[in-house]
Amino acid sequence: MTPTTVLTIAGSDSGGGAGIQADLKVFAALGAYGTSVLTAVTAQNTRGVDAVLPLPPRTVTEQLDSVLADFGVRAVKTGMLGSPAVADAVAEAAKAGRLPHLVVDPVLVATSGHRLGVVAAVERLLPYAEVATPNCAEAAALTGRPVGTVEEMVVAAQDLAAGGPEYVVVTGGDVDAAGESVDVLAGGGTTTLLRAPRVDTRHSHGTGCSFSAAIAVRLAAGDPVPVAVTTAKEYVTRALTGARDWELGAGRGPLDHFGWSR
Repeated sequence: MTPTTVLTIAGSDSGGGAGIQADLKVFAALGAYGTSVLTAVTAQNTRGVDAVLPLPPRTVTEQLDSVLADFGVRAVKTGMLGSPAVADAVAEAAKAGRLPHLVVDPVLVATSGHRLGVVAAVERLLPYAEVATPNCAEAAALTGRPVGTVEEMVVAAQDLAAGGPEYVVVTGGDVDAAGESVDVLAGGGTTTLLRAPRVDTRHSHGTGCSFSAAIAVRLAAGDPVPVAVTTAKEYVTRALTGARDWELGAGRGPLDHFGWSR
């Protein structure tokens, strides 16, 4: 049977834990065929980001046109966009209906603190997103208000959902919630708290990329958004658990995308 095709539009992570590399691993792990459009090249490892080279918008558009002209893409996720000009190019494709089941991961700041994107770039895409997946820091940047508690996550998710995306998931991996990892899903007239046991690990590099990529795969398979988000959270929890004792690099290591440690 021919696999479902999913597209990632994001930056490269030379350490392989996040960005395009993580997305393609998730697609493969969950049974989808992955295609990619590169927006930037980064020099990074588990300890941080050393350099970022955004690609020209024309190069991004050429990649996008080439993929869409040949593959029946069923879902798309975006990560690091690099610049407002690149975001404009991607937004034009979304506006034209060329990016089905669009999942926007608003990559603004890496775990290391290195700025990878700008708010203006993300805002260009949000009106076309079926799902947006900001973490607390990204939700704060997009709303202009602090987001550091579950209550503030609820407000941010509802406000962002009212402003464009059909659904918003504010991920709470960095929020202390009594031993739980709590994400907030808002959209479709409801707000839901998604809970899972917190995984005690420092190896969380690429968690956001992997979560949004998993959502895209499940949307491509026909799942409704709440089911896709719940399934993606379960996948990421397993991937975090599998890698918690790994020693890949000296910093925040990657996830166990393929379940090697089961």
